[in-house]
Amino acid sequence: MQIKPGHSRPTSAFALLLVSVAGLAAFFFPFISSALGEQFSLDGTRTLDSSLLLGAVVAGSLFIAIGELARGPGADSLSRSVALLGALVAIDATLRLIPSFFGASPIFALIALVGYVFGSRFGFVMGSLTLLLSAAITAGVGPWLPFQMLCSGWMGMVAGWIPKPVSSRAEVAEIALFGGISGFVYGALMNLYSWPFAAPGANADIGLFWSPSLTLLESLDRYAVFYLTTSLVHDASRAVANVILILVAGGSVLRLLRRFRTRTTWNM
Repeated sequence: MQIKPGHSRPTSAFALLLVSVAGLAAFFFPFISSALGEQFSLDGTRTLDSSLLLGAVVAGSLFIAIGELARGPGADSLSRSVALLGALVAIDATLRLIPSFFGASPIFALIALVGYVFGSRFGFVMGSLTLLLSAAITAGVGPWLPFQMLCSGWMGMVAGWIPKPVSSRAEVAEIALFGGISGFVYGALMNLYSWPFAAPGANADIGLFWSPSLTLLESLDRYAVFYLTTSLVHDASRAVANVILILVAGGSVLRLLRRFRTRTTWNM
């Protein structure tokens, strides 16, 4: 049975929407709780919540991947698209073996470039599966993994929304700027994963950590202080690394990726 090009776009887009909504709810739970004024108990629930979210992210990513890869005109194109996705994920996951410096890692630059060339849904799949594979390679599997997968997946997704200028220098500059901004956003979101559970103790309140008794404005204020105190330097290092890598290698990588896209007859 041959799948017509574009047939799976609505379903894969809907899957991406569901995964993203679930992820955003998990990330912003402290603020949602504060806004609702509910006294939720968080003790002992993180492992279960993370396991459920991991299942949703992996299943959603695979569903989106199937929808995206089925858009080609035939079986040969499908096999080449699968091979290309697998190769990109494997290459980027291997880059995580390069020692990072204050949060800087080369994997994010390639996610941004791939999302820009192949589109938002392919970028999401590539980003999320890259973090999944790299976690297995580096023994980095833990309750933080689904949150990392979502952040990197969203990075690839948003990269696909970057406007396509005529000048090659302009597009590299745009992607580099996006890489810098996403370096900070990635850290800010990942801090939300651990922030409600980072308090040193029930009786130790130094104005940094979340508490169920806080109002929404108090939660926002505390998180701003927490982020500036604990994460800003690392995120700045990640942002600078993204910008430098994309400016230096972005043009060559874009040309290579577009050549692969042509050979796999990819439909944007």
